[in-house]
Amino acid sequence: MRSIHVLAHLALCASSLLATACASGSWVELDGHRYEVEIADDDAERARGLMFRDELPADRGMLFIHDALEPQAYWMKNTRIPLDILYFDDQRRLVSQQRDVPPCSAGDRCPPYPSDAPARYVLELNAGNAARMGLVNGVELRFGPGIHAGDD
Repeated sequence: MRSIHVLAHLALCASSLLATACASGSWVELDGHRYEVEIADDDAERARGLMFRDELPADRGMLFIHDALEPQAYWMKNTRIPLDILYFDDQRRLVSQQRDVPPCSAGDRCPPYPSDAPARYVLELNAGNAARMGLVNGVELRFGPGIHAGDD
């Protein structure tokens, strides 16, 4: 009987847009708060991001891992939930914040939300998290053991 439940869970994960989160159990910690994250570490995953989602659980987010430290700009094309977009450098220090970014259904006319400094990692959380934590630039983002950022 247990194998049926395991197979059902695997099928759900495989068919879900959340397959990465189901498989990885990856987490980050920011200012004492832990978030389970989906990892977007290739061009296709970074382009898709959190598009077409109707909700993001309170303790979840998406971590974007870029190949190099450089200026980043994110947009909310086809994103249905407001987000905080947090930019981190190679040392995983917060270098820029875009808080309470609204959803956008204007397609390619959605505005960009750039970083104020070069970034390598970008964390998207539900809007309001950065304000609730009182985040200030310089705070460190800690990676759980399941995250391989290429520089470890």
